[in-house]
Amino acid sequence: MWMKILNEQRGENPPRLTVEKAVILYENADFNLLRQAAAERRRKVNPEAEVTYLIDRNVNYTNICTINCQFCSFYRPPGHSENYTQSYEEISQRVSELEAVDGVRILMQGGVNPDLPFEWYTNLIKYLRENHPQIALDCFSPIEIEGIAEVSEMTTLEVLTQLKKAGMHGLPGGGAEMLVDDVRLDISPKKGSADNWLRVMHEAQSLGLTTSATNVIGFGEESIHRVRHMERIRILQDEAHANEWRGFTSFIAWPVQLENNVFGKRNRGRNRIELGAGPTEYLRHIAISRLFFDNIEHIQASWPTMGLGVAQMAILGGADDIGSTMMEENVVSASGTEKTCALELELQDTVSRAGFKPRRRDSDYVLLETPLVGQDAQTFPSPPPIQHI
Repeated sequence: MWMKILNEQRGENPPRLTVEKAVILYENADFNLLRQAAAERRRKVNPEAEVTYLIDRNVNYTNICTINCQFCSFYRPPGHSENYTQSYEEISQRVSELEAVDGVRILMQGGVNPDLPFEWYTNLIKYLRENHPQIALDCFSPIEIEGIAEVSEMTTLEVLTQLKKAGMHGLPGGGAEMLVDDVRLDISPKKGSADNWLRVMHEAQSLGLTTSATNVIGFGEESIHRVRHMERIRILQDEAHANEWRGFTSFIAWPVQLENNVFGKRNRGRNRIELGAGPTEYLRHIAISRLFFDNIEHIQASWPTMGLGVAQMAILGGADDIGSTMMEENVVSASGTEKTCALELELQDTVSRAGFKPRRRDSDYVLLETPLVGQDAQTFPSPPPIQHI
């Protein structure tokens, strides 16, 4: 059965992959043949032998949060001795350091901080826009937008409208995790239903804000949950396209990190095979996402959680983007990941050794001039056949 489905997907005009068939592929398809099909689909969608990356910086402006996600090691509750909220000047200094290395975007996220008034956010965006006019400001995940709206007694659409007016470019895709409430409300009961995340993203897309879709796997969920998550994103993307909006620029998935958080400690002693996701499972997820998302152009590999070697395998099995240099990261690293920043040379080397040409991009996937660091710009072979592991 899985071979028939896979052959359909490898045809010239493949039918849309249904949830049921995606689950069959997820659970039964030969690993290497699945990745081969995903690589072929990637070349149809993005035929150039290029893999993109972004020079950016994560700015975590506050760690104060009331949501208490069990898998998050970064947040601190109000009143905690380790609380912080950065000043405008501190944030601006971080942006200046990004500008010094030709960076083009900051991804600014924090916690749901009940002590910050709405004007703090709009004035921050205005301050950064005035002092760093060339940097794209992708700020505040949907759950933060909900928190700002609640504190400010505004609707989320009103909050988004005012932030865009102040100069905000887009929203990070964080906070999606698993858009299936059976899983979501177990790991983050205060975060609210999947409908909330989807609604805020729909509103952002209606305003022309740049958005991306994310997915965290490894909470002990089944493959049907993972595919249902992707289905909800695909449906919202269909709605965006029906309204002639761009919708999500990309899909980014990674495994939950379990070392230093309540979720990992809560499940310590259980069969750990049920939790997290190893390289093979992650690469299978990337391949399925490439085949499932016939309406999202870019699939991103997650090197911060999986390492550059596995990310290289991901771009050989369906992904066309290797993420960003990040420059600074505090959320994933707090959960136990050791390497969360990469040199541009490392990303270029990872891409070129896989047989692709590395290309800088901006937050909207517009290709930028790409100076190759320590490499010969003329020697990029065509992508090799998919590697078997």
